[in-house]
Amino acid sequence: MNRRTFTQSLFASALLGGIGKSALAEETTAMSTPSPFTIAISDAQLADLKDRLERTRWPDEPADAGWALGTNLDYMRSLTRYWIDEYDWRQAEQRLNALGNFKVELDGVELHFVHRRSTNPDAVPLLLLHGWPDSFFRYHRVIDELSRDFHVVVPSIPGTGFSGRTALPMDQVADLFARLMSETLGYGRFIAAGGDGGSIISMSLAQRHPDRLLGYHVTDVGYPDQNTDFAALTPPEQAYAGAIQQWFFAHGAFNLIHATKPQSLAFAMHDSPVGLAAWIMSFMAGMGLGQDADLRFGRDELITNIMIYWLTETAASSFRIYSQNMMQPPTITGINSAVPVAVATEVPIPGGVRLPREWAERQTGGNVVQFTDMEKAGHFAAWEDPDVFIGDIRAFAARLR
Repeated sequence: MNRRTFTQSLFASALLGGIGKSALAEETTAMSTPSPFTIAISDAQLADLKDRLERTRWPDEPADAGWALGTNLDYMRSLTRYWIDEYDWRQAEQRLNALGNFKVELDGVELHFVHRRSTNPDAVPLLLLHGWPDSFFRYHRVIDELSRDFHVVVPSIPGTGFSGRTALPMDQVADLFARLMSETLGYGRFIAAGGDGGSIISMSLAQRHPDRLLGYHVTDVGYPDQNTDFAALTPPEQAYAGAIQQWFFAHGAFNLIHATKPQSLAFAMHDSPVGLAAWIMSFMAGMGLGQDADLRFGRDELITNIMIYWLTETAASSFRIYSQNMMQPPTITGINSAVPVAVATEVPIPGGVRLPREWAERQTGGNVVQFTDMEKAGHFAAWEDPDVFIGDIRAFAARLR
């Protein structure tokens, strides 16, 4: 399908979905007013960071530990030296500001979001949702291209990035984002897309606000847990469940700590930039990336993502999101919302098993209309393989016409 035909099909879908101009007029009567936002970190903050980096007290490490016990010491020494000598926050800040940043307060929660309108005023709205330990920065490589066909909105989840330090359960986040799209921005219906926590928010939107969604696109659909009837699973689902269980035994400590003792962890991460970076890189390694992360993302981009947590002082609040979800588990299954779903599965980590379609269908009420096995992209698909992510989003949107 060529671009003109694609855009025309989206326009038809938008009108059928209720986001034509008359609907927008009705939706915007109670619209909250967002304000443009410029990221402006002070020189004093950057000087304090450099001083802390220079004065890092390094731990010891067993010989030949590699990444088996967590983040590798030699890697962190090298990353920190690069951070001090070569990384340029001002350059990163300029690029972040070029994305088009805004803030608005909804229900007492300060929300930061990137908003890039398409030059086609009738383009379909697209809400892109991140997780942890990434940030809205996950999508910086796809915003320009997607905005040719979509009105792109990329919020910082409350408790992360430049949103307020208010940790909320995912259902409440879904409610806020539904309001952001409909009341603040005037988009009657939209497509949601996400990975990690962003997948959970998308699924919660489908359960709680199905009338708002044209469809949603995710890279994971939740995992088998204590509420799963394992006897009812198919053999591929059983294999997947077993691999997930092994992953949590080997790499899932962060999840349990964030859910049960987030404040105990927060003191170290809030005080030490190297400690925070090592914690985030441990998770990246746990996803099968390890030192390969430098090749996949580039050191500058890895550090920019870490800087977003450090400079906004949101390590503690981002951890508390997990405890919020433990106390109020997200609503991701239940009624069949009939909202169309696209699933783009991640490349499994070493020893892992790829998400089977049977599990995707089970988790989404059998509403999967597009299922793609990505060849290279892992947990951070839009960041790792932007061309494939963009193509999959466009293909899904075309199905919704």
